Amino acid sequence: MSPTPNPYVATQLRQLIYYHLDNDFVQNALFLAGRLHGQEPRNPDAAHLLALCHLRLGRLKAAYDYSREKGFRGQHMGCAYVFAQACLGLGRFPEGITALDRARGHWGGRNHWNKHSETARRHLPDAAAVNCLLGKLWRAHGDVHKAIACYAEALKLNPFMWDAFLDLCETGAVIRPTNVFKMSPEMSALLSASSAVPDSPPANALNAASNGVFTPTQDLFNPGRPENVQRNAGGLFAKFNAIATNGNGQQVLDVETPVGNGGAYDEDVMMGEAGGAPMNRAPSAEPPHAPARRSRQVPSMTDSGVEVPRMKSITTRSRVRSGTDSSDHAEPVKSSMVGAQKRTVSGNMAHASTSAGNPASQPRRSHRLMQSVQDHIRPSGGRSMTSGKSAETQEREKRELRRARLPTAAKSSRAGTSAVGRVISGNRKPIEPAERDMKETRSQSALAGNITSAAPPKQQQSAAAIEVAKEREALQSLLDLFCKLGNAYYLLSRYSSESAWEEFNSLPAAQRETPWVLAQMGRAQYEQARYSDAADLFEKVKRIAPSRMEDMEVYSTVLWHLKGETDLAYLAHELIESDRLSPQAWCAIGNSFSLQREHDQAVKCFRRATQLDPKFAYAFTLQGHEHVANEEFDKALLAYRSAIAADSRHYNGWYGLGRVYEKIGKYEVAEKHYKNAHHINPRNPVLLVCIGVVLERMRKPQAALLQYNEACRLDSRSALARFKKARVLMNLRKTRMALEELEILKDLAPDEANVHFMLGKLYKMMRDKTSAIRHFTIALNLDPKAAQYIKEAMESLEDDEDDEYDDDDGA
Repeated sequence: MSPTPNPYVATQLRQLIYYHLDNDFVQNALFLAGRLHGQEPRNPDAAHLLALCHLRLGRLKAAYDYSREKGFRGQHMGCAYVFAQACLGLGRFPEGITALDRARGHWGGRNHWNKHSETARRHLPDAAAVNCLLGKLWRAHGDVHKAIACYAEALKLNPFMWDAFLDLCETGAVIRPTNVFKMSPEMSALLSASSAVPDSPPANALNAASNGVFTPTQDLFNPGRPENVQRNAGGLFAKFNAIATNGNGQQVLDVETPVGNGGAYDEDVMMGEAGGAPMNRAPSAEPPHAPARRSRQVPSMTDSGVEVPRMKSITTRSRVRSGTDSSDHAEPVKSSMVGAQKRTVSGNMAHASTSAGNPASQPRRSHRLMQSVQDHIRPSGGRSMTSGKSAETQEREKRELRRARLPTAAKSSRAGTSAVGRVISGNRKPIEPAERDMKETRSQSALAGNITSAAPPKQQQSAAAIEVAKEREALQSLLDLFCKLGNAYYLLSRYSSESAWEEFNSLPAAQRETPWVLAQMGRAQYEQARYSDAADLFEKVKRIAPSRMEDMEVYSTVLWHLKGETDLAYLAHELIESDRLSPQAWCAIGNSFSLQREHDQAVKCFRRATQLDPKFAYAFTLQGHEHVANEEFDKALLAYRSAIAADSRHYNGWYGLGRVYEKIGKYEVAEKHYKNAHHINPRNPVLLVCIGVVLERMRKPQAALLQYNEACRLDSRSALARFKKARVLMNLRKTRMALEELEILKDLAPDEANVHFMLGKLYKMMRDKTSAIRHFTIALNLDPKAAQYIKEAMESLEDDEDDEYDDDDGA
């Protein structure tokens, strides 16, 4: 018969798992999670930790398998959340949605905002996190409306859920960032409530925890500050605090059930709870997790009638702690072992009576254990705390403590032979008399200061109010920053590139000079076809963050437009050296080959990018462009459709489809796809020009003219739009309007041969032969390769076939 497993072995394994997860040793955590799952195969917590480790390692199928049993049915919140994340990565979106919906009783109504810090965390998601994940699942499943609702709910609960805001912008939803990033009544209430919690960690809690218990600066014998010991669970004193006494002399059990890696304020009583009701656990599991360390009364007499000692020895309950339980800030017990001791003038401990009515009662057992431990750890030849003193000496020092003043205390401390400071601090080196005097004087001064510096309640309330006001001011400042960032990104997602650039540029310099903001500014310039300015911004990004991969595909396209062959090749080399498995690096290599007109090699690189990330729509679009250059229109159509399938709002894919259909002569279909692209990006003049060209070929010049007018309105410096507009006006015999456009165009592109050739034809129509010959000559000098066509136009100046024209500028 196999022995009954010790449930505390599982608790120790949980501690180790969370330790390794917190330190990013996921392989170690996975091995330990396997031991825990073997120890408790039916425990959903063990399955959750094992699935979580697989998820952290990117093993989605393993995470899916281990979390499915409890996660898909919604019985365990941790399993359901890991299961849904695995489903998102594996493309099993309906299963993940179903699991989270079934687990709604675990996460609905929970809000962990402002409850995470260096000393307190939550290991299970709240409603905002789950709604964000649900939004991703619904969006991937194709239901944009439900995705928008989930993202909106997540942002309502936590406006700092930036990922939800970005995805919401990508869906094309109409957003008012000022309504998203604002102080809600719930946030204000949570902020006030967190500052009013009496056992919340103080401002210097992190320093206290980092210093540890055994430091000379912490007075362990000050009865006014027993919480210093309890807040450092890793210290020796904390192991004796399983049972203490309250002010009435009754025994108080300090319930300290380990809670994975949670803090003292973790409201997650159990990972599988629903509405506060804990789920059934295996018999070998540890006791139910407590939300915080609470005190409950226990009988002061055992079944046999024998009085239980005031403090038990180191029990298994007191030894078992969670992985980060050292950060727990429990409520101080009114009378603990530390609080029940006095400090003599010499620094030695004198025992206070454990009960007012029993002065002869023996010291607590924990105190005796403490002394035995210290006898073992003190250096040879050194003295223990009280072993070298007789009862008479101890009684005399008690009397001295009652009537001694600070100078007398300092004087008598020099005469004493205290070893407390050495033992507690772990210093095995004998302390010199002068050094000991200085330390004990400082400790007594601190003791006196603690006694006399207690602030009145009104002052404490005023200080708390000031602290809350400062926190609220800081929170509002952070919300204002997020509002600016959110508004700028929202404008960029709506392709209001100029406004987005101005909004980004108005950020404080410390934020504006960060890689993410500079990259978004570069994208804004790229969308406006200001390639030189975009290149400067992206170059600054590379200087600040040389290993950054995000948005580098846009940078490579910018260099492609600038014909920067050397710079593009160097960028591709840098990116591939940084990360060979990033799709952005392969896009840069493909653009480099494309610029060298090696389209087949470019196609291979873009295909590799899509293999690394099947949702990378831009790589499919670039692949389609190369197929068009090779006149492989069927393959181009397939690539553009793949881009749209990856991202339905990727307007470049719709543009590519329209371009292919225009080349094969299906103008109606091309117009439809161009209009889809324009609907997504209504501020791109190139798309309007494409629509106008298709309408011209469909013999609709007036409709085409409207498109060209709109394009010129959006970008008055668009040479392509003005050129197309002038040509339509010439075909409509509106020569004076055409001349105005061409004169503007001549200033925009003075070295463009086509502009001067069009001017020559226009002056020929207006019978101004001198001006026509002058512009034909300029065009011939600028483009000698077109000499045949230009000479034919010059020789036809005497022909009368184009002499008839309408000089009326009316409609």
